[in-house]
Amino acid sequence: MAKSTDNQPKRVLNVFVLALLNVSIMASLRNLPLVAEYGLSALVYFGIVGLCFLLPSALISAELATGWPKTGGVYIWVREGINDRWGFVAVWLQWIHSVPWYPVILSFIATSLAYVFDPALATNKVYVLSVVLAGFWGMTLLNYLGLKTSSLFSAIGVILGTIGPGALIIALGLIWWASGNPLQTPVTAEAIIPDMTNLGNIVFLTGLFLAFAGLEVSAAHAREVKDPQKNYPRSIILGAIITFCLFMLGSLAIAFVIPKSQISLAAGLMEAFKTFFAHWNLEWFLPIMGILLVIGAAAEVNAWIAGPVKGLYATSIYGNIPPIFHKLNRHGTPTNILLFQAIIVTIVALVILFMPSVSSAYWILSAMTAQIYLVMYILMFIAAIRLRYTKPHVPRSYKIPFPHKGMWLAACVGILASLFALFIAFVPPTQLAIGSIVFYEAFLIGGFVFMILLPLVIYQFRKPHWLKRSLEE
Repeated sequence: MAKSTDNQPKRVLNVFVLALLNVSIMASLRNLPLVAEYGLSALVYFGIVGLCFLLPSALISAELATGWPKTGGVYIWVREGINDRWGFVAVWLQWIHSVPWYPVILSFIATSLAYVFDPALATNKVYVLSVVLAGFWGMTLLNYLGLKTSSLFSAIGVILGTIGPGALIIALGLIWWASGNPLQTPVTAEAIIPDMTNLGNIVFLTGLFLAFAGLEVSAAHAREVKDPQKNYPRSIILGAIITFCLFMLGSLAIAFVIPKSQISLAAGLMEAFKTFFAHWNLEWFLPIMGILLVIGAAAEVNAWIAGPVKGLYATSIYGNIPPIFHKLNRHGTPTNILLFQAIIVTIVALVILFMPSVSSAYWILSAMTAQIYLVMYILMFIAAIRLRYTKPHVPRSYKIPFPHKGMWLAACVGILASLFALFIAFVPPTQLAIGSIVFYEAFLIGGFVFMILLPLVIYQFRKPHWLKRSLEE
């Protein structure tokens, strides 16, 4: 009798489609000013992050996703590979890392919006904080209406506010260079060599790790790829090349027209558009571009708000979160987790008022986001190694080549790269005035320790009735 294939996924994705899916996860215009700080030497940094983090995390995610395709993602992988406690910590970190990230992307929205009304507002901390809080609470309420409403907004926003402006900034930069206009960054062979004499010069490298994170999400589609053993790695490489070109050319366009010392991490993209439009007498288009970037960034925030929250909610099946967080509204949205998330984001966003500038606040929140997320990846890498030994017979549609050696190589490179990026983020960047070093380090160390200890405390004190209620529901 032939086996039933009803439960088998259809192999409907080709290399190009999955590559574009990966690009949609990684590519974000808000990262362009961060990369622009390095000029042409960003080529080297991209190579380091691509080989040491992007490739290992993508290949390991693909193997785990095709072997354990259940809903829950990284929670299931780490739970199966290590234990339930660390599985809960992993999914908690996947969720909580986005909390300091929301003020980062919303700061980008605030500064872009400022160019629609008054560019001077882009450096006003009270204005930026007000937009951050109003924007996040507004999108939290939007997600109360359910996935259908919020996903429609995200789909339209990505097309209008990310793809279009990204292509335009690259085109303007290439035209500027081809026209022989003066460049604010050298384009020479010597400029490719990065300055690594001071750790403070390479701190922004951590931001690139954050830019390339998130592929564990797309790995869930690896089972739907035709011939995944060959085509999944190809889609990763193609997606990385497309993202590399977008980041590299887009960041160079900014570096062409804005001196390195004057690049704002939050407003750099709009400052570059302003310079380009002024040069070609197109200033009237700047407010329109500001609105488009706001729509694109808002769509990105909106797309992330519900996803990690539902991943955390999935652990209620195993009794890992208190009953107060089990509540769903009629749209199937875990409302109390969303509310809890909004409260934490509000508290974290207040750091904007205590940093010397919007750019320094933007960076310290980006650093915390990356550090928290990288711990999740370290747990995922460890789980992948253990699963090769503890559950070798579980079928995987995609499997890293060279049985154990390939897995050890990919996971160890990923772990070492993650540890390096995690610790380098504690070093204050030389490119920014960070104010009090005591506050800077206390905020990062205190926040990092708190975010990791909290899920361990919750798990330690969980009660039997947490599981009972979740099962009843």
